[in-house]
Amino acid sequence: MTTTDGGTDVRRRGMDEDGRMRALARLARAEWGALSVTLRTALAERHWRAISMTIGAVCLTALMQVVQNQSWGFQFVQNIGSVRAEEPLWPALLRTPLSLFVPALDLPVWGALAQILVVFGIAEICLGRWHTLVVTYVATLAGTLYARVGIALDPNSLFGLPATDAQVVDTGPSAAVVGLAVFVCWRYRAYTTAGVVIASMVIEVALKGNLAGKEHLAAIASVFVLCGISALRHRRPVSARAD
Repeated sequence: MTTTDGGTDVRRRGMDEDGRMRALARLARAEWGALSVTLRTALAERHWRAISMTIGAVCLTALMQVVQNQSWGFQFVQNIGSVRAEEPLWPALLRTPLSLFVPALDLPVWGALAQILVVFGIAEICLGRWHTLVVTYVATLAGTLYARVGIALDPNSLFGLPATDAQVVDTGPSAAVVGLAVFVCWRYRAYTTAGVVIASMVIEVALKGNLAGKEHLAAIASVFVLCGISALRHRRPVSARAD
């Protein structure tokens, strides 16, 4: 009887584990199923051409890293791609498009390259190149402009920044990566993943309260606006046909 009971317990545990695995698989399909099908189809049909813009962005970022680590190239990269809140607005705006390809000096470059390859690549396939560029630059610009607003506010307020942050060199793709991740998740109804991304950014701000973290929240806020605009644009044709 003991052997039989033991075998029954083992089978029951195995069935429970199988049930949990199937439940997790169903949740994963519900969350990422449409997204994964889109990615697999595009990569199977077009291979690397499906992410040609992303590959170009990775190469440009790697080039910027090499150049800024040369004695003759550091100031050149700073002149064309670095942004500080203390600088006049228009020169900063002109540098903003290139600033996201300039790796942050205090972070490993492989992190920036990996972020661009994965998130930009997924966005390029799922959104298309032009939509990816729009979301990228809106999110980056939101972070750049927020830095100026935050410094103008009381540093002790929720959205305020210390005056010393005006001298921080603001470069790298992180704001664009966060914005793209949230927008793609919204477009493909991966709401749980979007929630995890947003929650992690809120936790970052709660723990550190630094410029980068608050810029990420500004990028997310700008993406919410883009999501609303996109939803209205897709709703209008339906309303017109109903009329």
